[in-house]
Amino acid sequence: MAQGQEIVTRTDGLPKAVFDPERLAAVAASELLDTPAEGTFDDLAHLAMSITGAQKAFFTVADGRRSFWKSAVGMDPTAGRENDIRDSPCHILIGTGRELIAEDAATDPRIRDLAAVGALGIGAWAGYPVFSPNGHVLGGFCVVDKDARPFTAAQTQALQTLARSVSSEIALRQALRESRASGEASAALARTLQDSLLPPRLPAAPGLDVAALHVPATATGDAGADVVGDFYDLFHTRGKNWAAVMGDVCGKGIDAALVTALARYTVRAEASQHTHPSVILHRLHQAMASQRVSDRFLTAGLVTFRPGPDNDGLVGRYASAGHPPALIRRADGTVEELTSPGMLLHPDFDPDKAVRKDTSFRLHSEDALLLYTDGITEARTRQRGPLFGDERLAEVLAGTHGDDAATTVTRLQKAAAQHSGGYAMDDTALMLLRVAPQPSS
Repeated sequence: MAQGQEIVTRTDGLPKAVFDPERLAAVAASELLDTPAEGTFDDLAHLAMSITGAQKAFFTVADGRRSFWKSAVGMDPTAGRENDIRDSPCHILIGTGRELIAEDAATDPRIRDLAAVGALGIGAWAGYPVFSPNGHVLGGFCVVDKDARPFTAAQTQALQTLARSVSSEIALRQALRESRASGEASAALARTLQDSLLPPRLPAAPGLDVAALHVPATATGDAGADVVGDFYDLFHTRGKNWAAVMGDVCGKGIDAALVTALARYTVRAEASQHTHPSVILHRLHQAMASQRVSDRFLTAGLVTFRPGPDNDGLVGRYASAGHPPALIRRADGTVEELTSPGMLLHPDFDPDKAVRKDTSFRLHSEDALLLYTDGITEARTRQRGPLFGDERLAEVLAGTHGDDAATTVTRLQKAAAQHSGGYAMDDTALMLLRVAPQPSS
């Protein structure tokens, strides 16, 4: 939020948005008020503290009377779990729907007179709104430092990512409750999962031509139950660094969705702090073991990368957790496997005993890196004919040299569909990162 931004207030000085009946209904529908602390939200708060170096982190849900601390890491657990809405910076997030970064709380006119500044020992405060599925501000996700201090762009970006993760978790939970109440996997659930767990479009990474697709299985004909199995993501981390992940959760439906949500937001948060993909996967494994949202297995392939020397292509690292090897298609059509040892992820496996290593790679002009799930290599006809297989995938990929990213993934998917007669026993996800051609001199 820009300092001095106008908020529509009531005569008591509180934003009118706090008392919006639709917002209050959304707060009630979240079913978070007056509930115990949970590992899912506390883990995100711990991450926020680790990333920013702050002493406290909160996820709050606010009605018209109080700001309830669903998560309050760094606070004395006997000190209570709420404060008056008038005393909390959370009401400013509700009024603006935007972030609030106060690097010196004692002098910042937006919060200096709030009772919470003295009561909680706030020297600096940084927070982002948390939204309901229909776009209402439920509360905030914030960190508190005892001293006045600046927050870096990387730290605020990570906080924004974590706040979005909280919003996604809330949306997923509500969709699952609605699904269970109706006794079926509804179309609304399918849409929520799609929106929360697969990016609607990939971001524009500098110097790259990128494309991805997700094809759900057709084996059961129940699109609601099968909506989630594979997932992918591409995102900027910090500085010139980027990350891309491809994952495959064993099975379908609600449990698979829970694991996918945990994996996606954990990888995003950890990648803002670590550049080695093996470390990020280790941290994801720890989160799965501690939170135990499901007993599903998960495989994942993760790359971290940045522009190469003199902006020539890119340099990166790849690590795998039981996932199929990434494939590199060189500009001349040569295909190479990018392998990395690493066991798949499961909450019963000890993360500290799982050995994973990074594999370095380099891409030049028109080279491409393919991440995929085994839905494509295991494609076969309904009559259980031969698999599409690793060799055929590499052969088709080799024949796409010179194609852009979108054309390449489309050709790969069409080749697998032709081989299987259009039958998809499992979900298929593909993501291609291609170094854009260098302009002619």
